[in-house]
Amino acid sequence: MAKEHSMDVSVQFDFQELKNAVEMTKKEAFNRYDLKDAGVEIELSEDLVKLTTQGKMHIESVFGILMKKMISRGVSPKILDRQEVKEIGGMKVRQEMKLVKALDQDTAKGLAKKIRESFPKAKALIQGETLRVVSAKIDDLQAIMQELKADEKILVPLEFGNFK
Repeated sequence: MAKEHSMDVSVQFDFQELKNAVEMTKKEAFNRYDLKDAGVEIELSEDLVKLTTQGKMHIESVFGILMKKMISRGVSPKILDRQEVKEIGGMKVRQEMKLVKALDQDTAKGLAKKIRESFPKAKALIQGETLRVVSAKIDDLQAIMQELKADEKILVPLEFGNFK
């Protein structure tokens, strides 16, 4: 039996599922009565999602639809980092949402600190865009996973994998 067990904590999501959710949101927004004349435009690129409408109220409505579609397709809403709504002229407003694609250093350091405080026998090592957690007990790894999933202060969607 292995002396140490490990797992990797990272940020991952299925881009194709996000693309499908955006397409479904476009269809619903164009067909909904309250959004028909709102000039809704949704653009998806590799790094961000842009919502353009005639007002902040419409942005919130379209965002709500997008959240519903993302959740139904198994994509975490935490991957969207919402920026502030900006007026772009022509009686339109735009909100950009950056896609969180990787575990940044600050978040990784915060997670490592939280793991060290809660589980002193576990070691958390930052390896690029992943956080490797090592412990003698597999139960500790499962408890760490449950604690990180339950923490609502963590603003990125965590994926757990590479169990050894």
